[in-house]
Amino acid sequence: MTNDRQPGTTRRAAARRELIEQSELAVHLIRCIVLGAASGVLAGLSSWAFLEVLDRITRFRLTHDWLLWLLPLAGLIIGAAYLYLGGRASQGNALLIDQIHQPTEWVPRRMAPLVLVGTWATHLFGGSAGREGTSLQMSGSLTDALSRLLRLEQEDRRLLLVAALGGGFGAVFGVPLAGAVFALEVQSIGRLRYDALVPALTASIVGDLVVGGLGYHHPARLPIVESIDSVLLLKVAAAGLAFGLAGAAFAELTDFIKRSMARHVAWSPLRTVIGGVAIIGLAALFGHDYLGLSLPLVDRALAGDQLSFAVFALKILFTAVTLGCGFPGGEVTPLFVIGTTLGAALAAPLHLPVGMLAAVGFVAVFAGAANTPLACTIMGVELFGSGAILPVAVGCVIAYVFSGHRGIYSTQRIDFAKGRTRIDDQPTLKLWGERHRPTDGSDERRGAG
Repeated sequence: MTNDRQPGTTRRAAARRELIEQSELAVHLIRCIVLGAASGVLAGLSSWAFLEVLDRITRFRLTHDWLLWLLPLAGLIIGAAYLYLGGRASQGNALLIDQIHQPTEWVPRRMAPLVLVGTWATHLFGGSAGREGTSLQMSGSLTDALSRLLRLEQEDRRLLLVAALGGGFGAVFGVPLAGAVFALEVQSIGRLRYDALVPALTASIVGDLVVGGLGYHHPARLPIVESIDSVLLLKVAAAGLAFGLAGAAFAELTDFIKRSMARHVAWSPLRTVIGGVAIIGLAALFGHDYLGLSLPLVDRALAGDQLSFAVFALKILFTAVTLGCGFPGGEVTPLFVIGTTLGAALAAPLHLPVGMLAAVGFVAVFAGAANTPLACTIMGVELFGSGAILPVAVGCVIAYVFSGHRGIYSTQRIDFAKGRTRIDDQPTLKLWGERHRPTDGSDERRGAG
């Protein structure tokens, strides 16, 4: 009789275990959603405030060209603020990614106000910088303050920092799905971290909803409607190689300027002063189109205007000088500009529609520079419609491969090499941050980008 009852008893025990497991998963899911939503609210509120004021600042600067002459003075104040008040906050996005890898120290609460005011000042006086770094850092700083308040354990805190990246990215660009994938993908080359999928997706969606609910609307992009064939995709692949090299060139030039300034200018506020003077000189030589976000260049390229190769190269130069000399801001929007204008320049020799290749370049250069091809492919679909998926995917993947083992995030790790070369056998294939630490122990403000 005992043997007859054993199968039924075993099945009931297995059912109870399954019920307990599902209950635990449900509790975990709800907890992740609640925490992710809280991070998303913080990301959305801070991004909305940042974007609203940034738009007003940009419009004001465009009608007051004399503000550019004050950029060196603004650089002095920004540099001094980061030197004497910033502490570890000056490491920017590098610190956030590093704490995701090893959550040992709290992200400084001062990071959010410092990068917010510093980026506003950079744009007001004509520095060439972007937006995403500011949003990511505000979201990360505020979210980590919430983790400190709730006394979360290290693993929960790490998941929330990933969610903060997703919330900040999704909110500032209006791409909630791409924001979530970006947060999972940006930490390491060649690896996705799915353990933070639920809070990252929740934070990105909530952050985007908060920004939209408060009345800020991102520019609408026209869908790509093209007849796609193998010849077109081969041409896009060729352009993808150029997009990857452009992203690598931007990262290398910015890093070179930063290391050179750290080596030759001991007092960091003087570096931003020198950068401000350099930007004034560049604007005098090449005009004001490359100051600030330079979004009119994006609009022209996507509208089908044929642009010269000098346009994307000058945007690289203006932005590398601005960020390399220590001004806070972001790299991603400048990379969008670099990609669209390079795509517009490549369209004629490749015999491709200008608007289509500009749209691919919009996301592909960023995919190469940030080593995030999946997130950028999804972003391309969210911005330009489902018809864009094949050319965007080809452009992003090829750009990712040809950008090499380098990027704009200094603490991004290499989990898997892009080619057959084993990382352990190649001393050059080290963690990016290990190869490019500042020689004087100073800030990593390109990571503030």
